[in-house]
Amino acid sequence: MKGNLNLYYDEEGDFLEIGIGNPTEGYFKNLGKGVFKRIDEKTNKVVGIAIMGFRKRTAGLKDVKVSLPVEIKLSS
Repeated sequence: MKGNLNLYYDEEGDFLEIGIGNPTEGYFKNLGKGVFKRIDEKTNKVVGIAIMGFRKRTAGLKDVKVSLPVEIKLSS
């Protein structure tokens, strides 16, 4: 999976979405416990993940550090 890493956070809904590449038509598949994978409608490939209650889950963390470049492998 190649492309830009896109982050979207909705503070009011406490919803984080991480996507790869340009947004495409797709749907979310529930993985359980408020975690979803985003599937491209045309290719059926995983193009992102979403987490409900992200801030609540990370309430004890002060800083989140990510080394770049980052490689994320998602599988069905």
